[in-house]
Amino acid sequence: MDQTADISTSSGGLPARYRGRFAPSPTGPLHFGSLVAAAGSYLEARRHGGEWWVRIDDIDPPREQPGAADDILRTLERFGFQWDGPVRYQHQRQEAHLDAIERLRTLGAAYSCGCTRKDITAAGHLGPNGLVYPGTCRNGLPPGRKPRSLRLCTRGIRVDFEDLLQGPVHCDLERELGDFVIRRADGLFAYHLAAAIDDGALGITHVIRGHDLLWCTPPQIAIQQRLSLSSPTYGHLPVAVNAQGQKLSKQTFAPPLEPKHANTLLWQALAFLQQMPPPELRKAPVSELWSWAAENWELSRLRGHSQALAPMV
Repeated sequence: MDQTADISTSSGGLPARYRGRFAPSPTGPLHFGSLVAAAGSYLEARRHGGEWWVRIDDIDPPREQPGAADDILRTLERFGFQWDGPVRYQHQRQEAHLDAIERLRTLGAAYSCGCTRKDITAAGHLGPNGLVYPGTCRNGLPPGRKPRSLRLCTRGIRVDFEDLLQGPVHCDLERELGDFVIRRADGLFAYHLAAAIDDGALGITHVIRGHDLLWCTPPQIAIQQRLSLSSPTYGHLPVAVNAQGQKLSKQTFAPPLEPKHANTLLWQALAFLQQMPPPELRKAPVSELWSWAAENWELSRLRGHSQALAPMV
C-alpha cells in the first residue's frame, strides 16, 4: 500500500521545504536515548520551519512487541511532540520494497547468496559495522548451495557525505562493509533497503538520528544512488550510554520513559543535547520547555560528539 500521494513537492519534484522524521522500531517502549533522538530531530525541523513526520519501522515481526507501536505514539504525545501528516508504517510499504528489489535485480546490482551466519563468521573480517561479507556468492552460488538472502553488490562503490555533526564521512563499501543484505533469508526486507526507499518516498530532506546509525548511512545512500533517489542530509547525534559505556537499549535494560516525569526527562534530554536549559525550567510544564527549546535550539553545539553518559544511569 503506497501512501505517498499526500506528500507536497516543489515543481522540481523535491520536497517543498525541510522535512525530517523520527522512525522508531516497535521492539519495546521508548527510553531516554529514544527521547534524545526524537527531540534532536524534532527541534532541528522546527528551527527550520519544516515538517516532522513519524514512521513506525515495523518490518521485523519476530522482534516486535505487541502493542509497542501504540505505546510509542502515546508516549510521544505525552511528551508534547506534534507530528505532521499521518503516521507511516513500513509494513504497509512492502509492495514498494519488492519493486525496489526487482529494479535492483534488473540493474544487475543485486544477487542471491547461499551463505549462513557460520559461513560468514568463518570467512569474513571485522569492519566498522560488524562482519564484512567476503563476496563468496557474488559471481554465482557455489555448488550445492541454495539461495537464502539477497545482497547488494558493492564492487567499486564509494560513498562520501558531509555529516552535519560528525563532519566528512568516507566509505569504501566493498572493503569496509561488504555486499550487504537487502532481503533476509527469512524473506523479510532488510533495514537498509526499507529505510532508503521509504525516506525517498516520503521526501525526507534531513535525517537527524543517533551516532550508532552512522555506518548505516553509506549503504542507504548507495541504494538511493542506484535507484536515482535523492539522499537526505544526515546528522548523527551523540548516543546516550550507561555507566558501562553501553548504548541505552532494551538489551542493556534501559528503563522506559515515564510520562508522569515528562518535564524532568525532557529537561534532561535538552541538557544532554548541550542546549543548557535554565535550571528553573526543570519543573516547568512540557509546553513551556518546548517553547524555550524552539527559540534556543542550536544543533552546532553537538559537533564532534559521538556519545555521552545518560543522566539517570
